[in-house]
Order: sequence, then C-alpha cells, then structure tokens
Amino acid sequence: MQLHNTTQYAIRILSYIASQDNESPSNATVLAATLDLPYKFLTKIMRELVVAELVKSTRGRDGGYVLNKKASDIKLVEILEIFNDMLNDEYCVLGIGVCDSNNKCALHDQWSQPKTLLQDMFKNTSLQDLIGRGSKF
Repeated sequence: MQLHNTTQYAIRILSYIASQDNESPSNATVLAATLDLPYKFLTKIMRELVVAELVKSTRGRDGGYVLNKKASDIKLVEILEIFNDMLNDEYCVLGIGVCDSNNKCALHDQWSQPKTLLQDMFKNTSLQDLIGRGSKF
C-alpha cells in the first residue's frame, strides 16, 4: 500500500511548515526548493490545503503559508481525505476489484487486520507526531 504522490507531498509540506516558526510564513519557492518538489505541483497542492482550511495563505513580499490549526490538531486522515486517498474497504489488495466477505480474494482475511491498523494509524497520528521524531521531510 502506498499513498498517492499528491498525498505524500502534502504530508511532507505540512510537516515542514509545522516544524518552522509559525510566525513567519513559508514561501512557496523556498518550500519547493527545500523539499525538492516541482513548484507548480506544490502550488496546486497548497491551493487544495488552503481551500480545506488547513493552511492560511498570505500574499506579498513577506507572504507565504502558515498552518491554520495547531500541528497537534491536524490528523493524517484529514490530509488523506482532501486528496481522496483513503483505504477503501471494498478495494482488493491484489487489485482484483471489489473484495468483500461474499467475494473474497486470496488475501482478504489476512489483509483485514493490517488495513484496520493502517486506518487507525492515520486517524491517530498528527503532524506534531511526525515532526517530533526528527525525520527528514
């Protein structure tokens, strides 16, 4: 299981912003260079995050982006939902299509518990949890 690039980038961007001094906005050009992300893709992602009200955008020379909530209040599941990157309960882990208790794939029963653990991790992990670990962005 792997998150879509857009979701991966959004989590990296928000984690980086959360790790910075929230008083000074993070500039899109600096974000793109620091995180080694395509500038146009970054600005597209940022528009989505502004619309979702996870970040505030300020224009001008000293403008940029700041979190709209505390990092501890932003759960990873919120970011996944913005970009429609959720673990679908009926999606087959083997890519066969719909997979449920009436139409099981070979891994259906074994995949149930790990899928639940992943969903719980996304629901319970905040940006603050990520930045507190000293991980790379």
